[in-house]
Amino acid sequence: MIRTIITLLTHDLAVAFKSKTLYLVVCIPLFVFATLTLVDPPGTRVTRLNIGLIKTESYAPVFLTSITSVPDLFAIHWASGQLNAIKLLNERVMDGILTPDTTDPSRLQLTVVKQASSETLIMMQRLAAVQISAEGNGPGWLATVRSLQTSSIKRQTLPTWILMMILLVSFIVLPSQIAEEKEKQLLLGWMQTPVREIEWLASKLAYGIVLMLTSVVALQWMDGESFATHGVSYLVMLCSGGFCFGALGICLGLLCRNQASARTLGVLSYLPLLLPAALSDMSQDLRRVAPLVPSYHFYEPIRAMLLEDCGLGAFIQAWIILVSIGMLACFASHRLIKKRWLM
Repeated sequence: MIRTIITLLTHDLAVAFKSKTLYLVVCIPLFVFATLTLVDPPGTRVTRLNIGLIKTESYAPVFLTSITSVPDLFAIHWASGQLNAIKLLNERVMDGILTPDTTDPSRLQLTVVKQASSETLIMMQRLAAVQISAEGNGPGWLATVRSLQTSSIKRQTLPTWILMMILLVSFIVLPSQIAEEKEKQLLLGWMQTPVREIEWLASKLAYGIVLMLTSVVALQWMDGESFATHGVSYLVMLCSGGFCFGALGICLGLLCRNQASARTLGVLSYLPLLLPAALSDMSQDLRRVAPLVPSYHFYEPIRAMLLEDCGLGAFIQAWIILVSIGMLACFASHRLIKKRWLM
């Protein structure tokens, strides 16, 4: 009995190794560990926060003297005006803007992108510590904290859910379906009919984009928000992301021999594309790494369009990157079909 169990176990492990399931078990924890290390780096390293001050505003001399005396904690950036400062804040050049409070000019108002962020909490703690060191106990410098993102938590998480669904369709649904068609020789049968390779490829891309748009519409409908309120720029960016990641998913499916391999490689591609972009607001280190991942160039425009009402004109470079990657993936997929790869 024990010998039979060991034999079956050895067989299952061999199948798991052949279908790359063991890669999934090993690689995902390693990738999650690496990502979370960037989100919450070990040690007590002190990083400078970028504080924006406006040249046309008058600040108390004790505040200016105190905050410039701690260059290890704060890097001061002077902006020409309120609009310029908010633009730099949205571009993450600054972590926060300090201006005199409207109700009490002797105190300050802190403007940040999002209140529920690690930078905001650390900034408030450091300002309080500098104030106590300079003036002792007394009323703090900060009177109010204002956030540029005033929408609900549900809406603030909507870009992450949209990215998650688009990557799910692209790297889980599409590769498995294409690998199934290869495994059952359905794709080879299509290629023996008058259907051309480019027509089959276009139909798969259209199928993936329709699934992605359906999921996005459902997400926004459940959030109580109309899909049509964000204009043509929003639709163009969604279709560009669907084209880019759908083409990558098709290429991944064509590289695999069977469904098991496609599912495993799909998940191994899914998480590295999802986590750096979705967690980029939580860490400065991760924010520097995230632009190297294609999904960030889709997530950041979608987030800005939904939460900050930005247009496509501010993200032309991101759109070009997505379309270029999609075109390269389409070319690779077309070559794989022409060569009848693993068919």
